[in-house]
Amino acid sequence: MTDLDSSVTGLPVARRCPFDPPEELAALRTREPITRMRYPDGHDGWLVTGHALARAVLADPRFSARHELRHSPVPTPAKPMAAMPGVFIGMDAPDHTRYRQLINRHFTVRRVRELEPMIERVVAHRLDAMAAAGPTVDLMRAFALPVPAQIICELLGVPEESHEEIQRHRMATVDPESNPQAAMAATRATMAFMLELARRKRAEPGDDLLSGLIADGGLDDQELAGIALLMLIAGHETTANMLGLGVYLLVERPDLAEGIRGRDGALTETAVDELLRHLAVVQFASRAALTDVELDGVTVRAGETVTVSLSAANRDAARFDDPEEFRADRPSGGHLSFGHGAHQCLGQHLTRAELRIGLSALLRRFPGLRLAVSPAEIAFREAVPTVGVTRLPVSW
Repeated sequence: MTDLDSSVTGLPVARRCPFDPPEELAALRTREPITRMRYPDGHDGWLVTGHALARAVLADPRFSARHELRHSPVPTPAKPMAAMPGVFIGMDAPDHTRYRQLINRHFTVRRVRELEPMIERVVAHRLDAMAAAGPTVDLMRAFALPVPAQIICELLGVPEESHEEIQRHRMATVDPESNPQAAMAATRATMAFMLELARRKRAEPGDDLLSGLIADGGLDDQELAGIALLMLIAGHETTANMLGLGVYLLVERPDLAEGIRGRDGALTETAVDELLRHLAVVQFASRAALTDVELDGVTVRAGETVTVSLSAANRDAARFDDPEEFRADRPSGGHLSFGHGAHQCLGQHLTRAELRIGLSALLRRFPGLRLAVSPAEIAFREAVPTVGVTRLPVSW
């Protein structure tokens, strides 16, 4: 097998519309589902844009998720390094399998259903604060960012008096105006907090995720702190950007408002799933080949990184009818917004519940919600793993 003649320098990230993937990705997918790509650090790897091939790569154990083996398709000051204990998203089997099996039972459909009253309470509290601060707020800071952060804090058993501290650390990490040093310092402070929390939970367990993992046995405090940090990062930024970008889409497209709701006025589950497919805020997943692998007529050499464009795969006409259209009644399933294979997001049921409950309550409380500035004034984060708006000023 021979390499492809065509290539691209860097992952295409520039968007004409904030709700659609870069047009260059569609052009690449039309030519071939896999393309040679030069990474920002000079590494020569591959970019996958087709849905079927994306699924194949993400499900193939010959491709590693280990952090230290992968190259980033977007510029980053961080150097590849092995995952900390407990941060299993950057591990392969058997370590990844061991951690995931311990945590899975805390994120089942049944368990998330039990958490819904807590989610509703958190959402209602933030909406009350919005109403008091209004009639104009930045939706990201007033709602989209604090809601998932507080929910993860509740899930982990973070004491209520420490919620604001954790939220400050998270804001320093996700705020585009923060410098890398401040973001790193906030991450270290969060890790130190989680390590102390794990020690406290071991001494005084409660009804929360960390206490449950301690009761199961087999994890030390460093592993528990790593798991807690991962849950906070993975459960916060993705959901926050989905809430923000989802609201942006719905206020810009009022024609969608009726089709996304059921008889009770809440968003339907199919509408939530279509938002996830259509917006795909986690725009890529990367893997490193552990051995030579043939993919669709090309040979990926051992050590080469393959980046899967999740946003491009979600718009593949070979898998979805009218993929560029938002269809609230589109049958659920098939999209790759939560990944695929062994590393498919274990918090996906929680994310769906947060989106359904959060967006439904927001639209009920503020039926006249609208942008407070022109779309041209809304900055968009593109060259990052998780895309979204930095600010979203709204009025009602």
